Amino acid sequence: MKFVLLFGPQAVGKMTVGQELAKITGLKLFHNHMTIDLVAPLFGFNSEMWRLVNLFRTEIFESVAKSDLEGLISTYVWDFDLEADWNYVHEVCEIFESRGGTVYFVELEADLNERLERNKSPNRLEHKPTKRNIEWSEKELKETAQKHRLNSLEGEIQRETYIKINNTHLSAEEVAGIIKAKFNI
Repeated sequence: MKFVLLFGPQAVGKMTVGQELAKITGLKLFHNHMTIDLVAPLFGFNSEMWRLVNLFRTEIFESVAKSDLEGLISTYVWDFDLEADWNYVHEVCEIFESRGGTVYFVELEADLNERLERNKSPNRLEHKPTKRNIEWSEKELKETAQKHRLNSLEGEIQRETYIKINNTHLSAEEVAGIIKAKFNI
Protein backbone atom coordinates (compact mmCIF):
# COMPACT_ATOMS: atom_id res chain seq x y z
CA MET A 1 0.00 0.00 0.00
CA LYS A 2 1.30 3.42 -0.99
CA PHE A 3 0.04 6.58 0.69
CA VAL A 4 1.12 9.87 -0.87
CA LEU A 5 0.50 12.88 1.36
CA LEU A 6 0.61 16.07 -0.71
CA PHE A 7 0.81 19.07 1.59
CA GLY A 8 1.41 22.79 1.43
CA PRO A 9 -0.49 26.07 1.69
CA GLN A 10 -3.83 26.83 0.09
CA ALA A 11 -3.86 27.10 -3.72
CA VAL A 12 -0.32 25.74 -4.04
CA GLY A 13 -1.61 23.07 -6.42
CA LYS A 14 -2.04 20.01 -4.22
CA MET A 15 -5.27 18.80 -5.79
CA THR A 16 -4.18 19.55 -9.35
CA VAL A 17 -0.86 17.78 -8.85
CA GLY A 18 -2.75 14.94 -7.19
CA GLN A 19 -5.04 14.67 -10.21
CA GLU A 20 -2.04 14.39 -12.53
CA LEU A 21 -0.26 11.95 -10.22
CA ALA A 22 -3.39 9.78 -10.13
CA LYS A 23 -3.42 9.71 -13.94
CA ILE A 24 0.15 8.43 -14.23
CA THR A 25 0.20 6.06 -11.23
CA GLY A 26 -3.30 4.65 -11.08
CA LEU A 27 -3.56 5.62 -7.40
CA LYS A 28 -6.84 7.15 -6.27
CA LEU A 29 -7.02 10.81 -5.23
CA PHE A 30 -8.80 11.81 -2.03
CA HIS A 31 -8.32 15.58 -1.82
CA ASN A 32 -9.08 17.43 1.38
CA HIS A 33 -12.08 19.32 0.02
CA MET A 34 -13.95 16.09 -0.62
CA THR A 35 -14.71 16.09 3.11
CA ILE A 36 -14.62 19.84 3.77
CA ASP A 37 -17.20 20.60 1.10
CA LEU A 38 -19.40 17.78 2.38
CA VAL A 39 -19.66 19.20 5.90
CA ALA A 40 -19.06 22.97 5.58
CA PRO A 41 -22.52 23.72 4.09
CA LEU A 42 -24.09 22.25 7.23
CA PHE A 43 -21.86 23.67 9.96
CA GLY A 44 -19.71 26.40 8.41
CA PHE A 45 -16.02 26.49 9.27
CA ASN A 46 -16.19 25.71 12.98
CA SER A 47 -14.90 23.09 15.40
CA GLU A 48 -17.81 20.70 14.74
CA MET A 49 -17.11 20.80 11.02
CA TRP A 50 -13.42 19.99 11.59
CA ARG A 51 -14.32 17.20 14.03
CA LEU A 52 -16.52 15.56 11.41
CA VAL A 53 -14.01 16.14 8.60
CA ASN A 54 -11.29 14.42 10.62
CA LEU A 55 -13.65 11.59 11.57
CA PHE A 56 -14.61 10.96 7.93
CA ARG A 57 -11.00 11.14 6.76
CA THR A 58 -9.81 8.74 9.44
CA GLU A 59 -12.52 6.22 8.59
CA ILE A 60 -11.71 6.47 4.88
CA PHE A 61 -7.99 6.08 5.53
CA GLU A 62 -8.66 3.02 7.72
CA SER A 63 -10.83 1.46 5.01
CA VAL A 64 -8.28 2.16 2.27
CA ALA A 65 -5.42 0.79 4.38
CA LYS A 66 -7.37 -2.48 4.85
CA SER A 67 -8.38 -2.69 1.19
CA ASP A 68 -6.70 -4.23 -1.82
CA LEU A 69 -6.18 -0.83 -3.43
CA GLU A 70 -2.63 -0.15 -4.57
CA GLY A 71 -2.63 3.11 -2.70
CA LEU A 72 -4.05 6.57 -2.14
CA ILE A 73 -3.06 10.18 -2.75
CA SER A 74 -4.37 12.67 -0.20
CA THR A 75 -3.92 16.41 0.30
CA TYR A 76 -3.54 18.45 3.46
CA VAL A 77 -2.82 21.99 4.63
CA TRP A 78 -0.32 21.36 7.44
CA ASP A 79 0.13 24.17 9.94
CA PHE A 80 3.65 23.55 11.21
CA ASP A 81 2.99 25.83 14.20
CA LEU A 82 0.27 23.54 15.56
CA GLU A 83 1.15 20.44 17.54
CA ALA A 84 -2.33 19.09 16.70
CA ASP A 85 -1.43 19.09 12.99
CA TRP A 86 1.82 17.22 13.67
CA ASN A 87 -0.15 14.69 15.72
CA TYR A 88 -2.77 14.32 12.99
CA VAL A 89 -0.12 13.63 10.34
CA HIS A 90 1.53 11.09 12.65
CA GLU A 91 -1.81 9.33 13.22
CA VAL A 92 -2.57 9.19 9.50
CA CYS A 93 0.87 7.78 8.75
CA GLU A 94 0.39 5.17 11.49
CA ILE A 95 -2.83 3.96 9.86
CA PHE A 96 -0.90 2.97 6.73
CA GLU A 97 2.50 2.09 8.19
CA SER A 98 1.00 -0.20 10.84
CA ARG A 99 -0.30 -2.33 7.98
CA GLY A 100 3.01 -2.39 6.13
CA GLY A 101 2.26 0.55 3.85
CA THR A 102 4.74 3.16 2.72
CA VAL A 103 3.99 6.85 3.25
CA TYR A 104 5.45 9.39 0.84
CA PHE A 105 5.61 13.03 1.92
CA VAL A 106 5.37 15.56 -0.92
CA GLU A 107 5.56 19.19 0.13
CA LEU A 108 4.65 21.89 -2.36
CA GLU A 109 5.53 25.54 -2.08
CA ALA A 110 4.85 28.46 -4.40
CA ASP A 111 5.03 32.24 -4.30
CA LEU A 112 2.03 34.01 -2.81
CA ASN A 113 1.21 35.85 -6.05
CA GLU A 114 1.13 32.56 -7.95
CA ARG A 115 -1.11 31.03 -5.30
CA LEU A 116 -3.50 33.98 -5.54
CA GLU A 117 -3.77 33.35 -9.29
CA ARG A 118 -4.27 29.61 -8.81
CA ASN A 119 -6.97 30.37 -6.24
CA LYS A 120 -9.18 31.52 -9.14
CA SER A 121 -8.44 28.65 -11.53
CA PRO A 122 -11.43 26.91 -13.14
CA ASN A 123 -10.25 23.46 -11.97
CA ARG A 124 -10.05 24.62 -8.35
CA LEU A 125 -13.45 26.28 -8.45
CA GLU A 126 -15.04 23.27 -10.14
CA HIS A 127 -13.85 20.83 -7.46
CA LYS A 128 -14.00 23.07 -4.37
CA PRO A 129 -17.39 24.76 -3.91
CA THR A 130 -16.34 26.56 -0.72
CA LYS A 131 -13.64 28.39 -2.70
CA ARG A 132 -16.07 29.86 -5.25
CA ASN A 133 -16.47 33.01 -3.18
CA ILE A 134 -13.17 34.42 -4.49
CA GLU A 135 -13.18 37.48 -2.25
CA TRP A 136 -13.57 35.35 0.90
CA SER A 137 -11.14 32.69 -0.34
CA GLU A 138 -8.44 35.23 -1.22
CA LYS A 139 -8.84 36.96 2.15
CA GLU A 140 -8.55 33.62 3.96
CA LEU A 141 -5.48 32.67 1.93
CA LYS A 142 -3.70 35.94 2.76
CA GLU A 143 -4.67 35.87 6.45
CA THR A 144 -3.57 32.26 6.84
CA ALA A 145 -0.23 33.04 5.19
CA GLN A 146 0.35 35.77 7.78
CA LYS A 147 -0.83 33.80 10.83
CA HIS A 148 0.58 30.34 10.18
CA ARG A 149 3.65 28.60 8.81
CA LEU A 150 2.38 26.32 6.07
CA ASN A 151 5.73 25.14 4.73
CA SER A 152 8.42 23.30 6.66
CA LEU A 153 11.81 24.64 7.64
CA GLU A 154 14.96 23.12 6.21
CA GLY A 155 15.55 19.74 7.89
CA GLU A 156 12.30 19.85 9.86
CA ILE A 157 10.85 16.75 8.21
CA GLN A 158 13.02 13.72 8.87
CA ARG A 159 11.75 11.07 6.48
CA GLU A 160 13.54 9.17 3.75
CA THR A 161 10.42 9.27 1.60
CA TYR A 162 10.12 13.08 1.49
CA ILE A 163 10.48 15.65 -1.25
CA LYS A 164 9.90 19.41 -1.25
CA ILE A 165 9.11 21.02 -4.59
CA ASN A 166 8.79 24.70 -5.38
CA ASN A 167 6.19 24.51 -8.12
CA THR A 168 5.80 28.25 -8.74
CA HIS A 169 6.99 27.83 -12.34
CA LEU A 170 6.18 24.15 -12.90
CA SER A 171 3.06 22.61 -14.38
CA ALA A 172 1.10 20.01 -12.44
CA GLU A 173 2.18 17.43 -15.03
CA GLU A 174 5.84 18.26 -14.45
CA VAL A 175 5.48 18.01 -10.67
CA ALA A 176 3.64 14.69 -10.92
CA GLY A 177 6.44 13.37 -13.11
CA ILE A 178 9.05 14.44 -10.55
CA ILE A 179 7.14 12.69 -7.75
CA LYS A 180 6.64 9.49 -9.73
CA ALA A 181 10.33 9.35 -10.67
CA LYS A 182 11.60 10.22 -7.17
CA PHE A 183 9.57 7.50 -5.43
CA ASN A 184 9.26 5.02 -8.31
CA ILE A 185 5.49 4.81 -7.96
